[in-house]
Amino acid sequence: MSGGKAATVRAVALSGPCGTGKTTLLESMLLAAGRIQRKGSVSQGTTVGDGSDEARARGLSTELNVAGFEFMDDRYVILDCPGSVDFMSEADHVIPAVDLTIVVADPDPDRAGLLQPLLRRLDELQAPHCIFINKIDKARGRVRELIAAIQPYSLEPLVARQIPIWNGAGAEGYIDLALKRAYHYEAGKPSKLMQIPEAERARQMEARYRMLEQMADFDDRLMEDLINEAEPERDTVMSDLAAEVSRMQIVPVFLGSAENGHGVRRLLKALRHETPPLSAAATRIGADGKSALVLKTKHAGQAGRQTMVRVISGDIADGDMVTLPDGASERVAGIFSVHGESQHKIDKAIAGDVVFLGRLDKATRGDLVSADGQARTSAAPKVARPAVYALAVETQNRADDVKLASAMARLVDEDGALQFGPDPATREFRLAGQGEVHLRTALERLRRKFGVTVESRRPQTAYRETIRRSSTQRGKHKKQSGGHGQFGDVVLEVRPGQRGSGFVFDQKIHGGVVPRQYFGAVEEGAKDALTHGALGFPVVDVEVTLLDGSYHTVDSSEIAFRTAARIGVNLALPECEPVLLEPVHAVTIHTPSDQMARITALVPMRRGQILGFEPRDGWFGWDSIHAHIPEDELHDLIVEIRSATQGLGELQSGFDHMAEVTGRTAAKVVEARQSAAAK
Repeated sequence: MSGGKAATVRAVALSGPCGTGKTTLLESMLLAAGRIQRKGSVSQGTTVGDGSDEARARGLSTELNVAGFEFMDDRYVILDCPGSVDFMSEADHVIPAVDLTIVVADPDPDRAGLLQPLLRRLDELQAPHCIFINKIDKARGRVRELIAAIQPYSLEPLVARQIPIWNGAGAEGYIDLALKRAYHYEAGKPSKLMQIPEAERARQMEARYRMLEQMADFDDRLMEDLINEAEPERDTVMSDLAAEVSRMQIVPVFLGSAENGHGVRRLLKALRHETPPLSAAATRIGADGKSALVLKTKHAGQAGRQTMVRVISGDIADGDMVTLPDGASERVAGIFSVHGESQHKIDKAIAGDVVFLGRLDKATRGDLVSADGQARTSAAPKVARPAVYALAVETQNRADDVKLASAMARLVDEDGALQFGPDPATREFRLAGQGEVHLRTALERLRRKFGVTVESRRPQTAYRETIRRSSTQRGKHKKQSGGHGQFGDVVLEVRPGQRGSGFVFDQKIHGGVVPRQYFGAVEEGAKDALTHGALGFPVVDVEVTLLDGSYHTVDSSEIAFRTAARIGVNLALPECEPVLLEPVHAVTIHTPSDQMARITALVPMRRGQILGFEPRDGWFGWDSIHAHIPEDELHDLIVEIRSATQGLGELQSGFDHMAEVTGRTAAKVVEARQSAAAK
């Protein structure tokens, strides 16, 4: 955004669980600041944020929303981060870059645990934040109990800045404990200043003393005032609040209702006084000179690739050369302020701005780019988000395969949580990400933005087969069709190998019955046969030994012996008691402890074996379950885990070993493969 009197722009993130009202809060902030004249509705798809077709179809944020405004001569940019676990990666580089994060929470103590992953992330980043308890008009319990329910998930003390004024129907106003003022909520208007009700004075004094007591833990002067029963000056209280928020010593808690606009203007005024300076973010990221942190990228049709950055220090002008962390340089071709889905070209971005830079083809998310010629690397910790859900995809028209590869590359460039590429075992192209909704949304965006429609299905499991006994067979290839013929004759022993040994070839030829020059061809022919075993799958852990054979001085050739070896192994495999193998993964499931029983029940239902469980290191009220689960059972396991844990459960997995499959399970797999091959 542009305009305003402030020398820098304050950037604030809105984050929190799905459904807490972040996008509605953004609308209320824009209305209170006068940037919009009428508040939009998420359900009706009329908000400034959530402007994409995918977001409006689902009624939830599927990507980062950015909007700016001016309030009391200060400039702000608000970054509304998706709350759904499928799209949380959008905030990975936003939270380190902003000055303050507003954690939007429900007023229900039973949902307090939903905040733990976010609060833990903020603590790890040492990112200043406050909490806004939304929907206070619908609260049915005491705010004190809600704060007590959230506190175990925060390393810093939660400090109530406000307490509600209740009536029979709910909250009708609030008391600001720092200002010692009471306000009455007015529908569609600023809250009205009022006298603190006599019935609330004792509660107000108790709550204010508690707030000052928590702050005094980090301020000796304030502690001395409390000991001497002296009333601290209001300016002292306000400056202490700002300082302690900036130093990550406390987390202020505000109240309101974004839907009704209640408490929003007071929140904006608190941001004006208590948002840490931009220099704090610069120190946290390790930025100086003229630096900007890359938040995300976007491919905008004819406008090409656009890179969203937050300018951390200095300024960046259109046409500037920017230096990437690896020392490479690119020229900025256009700077665009962003407000929802609209953009406006500007000449220069100042410190604090969030803008799109045009035509930076090499900058990626998390990069620190510099406009002063010096290469810098961001000090913000990297976030690892391994894929937990995958789909096999293919074009409806094979002629579109090249177009698919190009479009997918741009889609993955926009969304760092997506992965796309061929699976080395099954050779199918897979799109992987953070959940089913994440991938379905990505495929819809692929069709809308890049004009590529694909078919998707459950990925194949990389089954293999092996053998249990040995067999010796002769493979003979003889063909005469005029001129030189083809002749190859081998006797091969095929036997089981050690599990995990793969393929081993040896020869025990005596007397030169098969010339040495054909040994390599025999080995390759054996490998050819093992690509498709008796059950229909690649064969592994097999040893093949060349024992005997014969050759013709004229008609023998490498191709003839390769063919003979393939024939011999194909004859042997059905006699070797073939058995099906499936990949088994080592799995760790992280779950809230109160859902432990439901999650442990899922493992045997997925043919899994629980290896053990333990408290999750560093997490309050969480456990970790370790298990072995067949790969074929993992496809939608994350969906069930999240369903059982209000979206909180996490899954980590990796290949561990191959295991035999027998009985009805094996029969079904083989039958399905044979049916597919017959089509």
